[in-house]
Amino acid sequence: MRLKDLREDADMTQQQMADLLHVRQNTYSQYENGQRQIPIASLIVVAKYFQVSTDYLLGLTEIKTPFPKS
Repeated sequence: MRLKDLREDADMTQQQMADLLHVRQNTYSQYENGQRQIPIASLIVVAKYFQVSTDYLLGLTEIKTPFPKS
């Protein structure tokens, strides 16, 4: 997943991301390093925050742009 790259590009700390997701910093760290899967609800929060698609976060596409809402 591309969590770390997006976080660093936004000059955010792991603690700031953890606060956004309402989890502890070490839990967020485990999301970044692949030790724990990020819950779908949190994945959606991250996608909306960074204005990227969930497919991009999951590494399924190189296209960052989220799909248009219908």
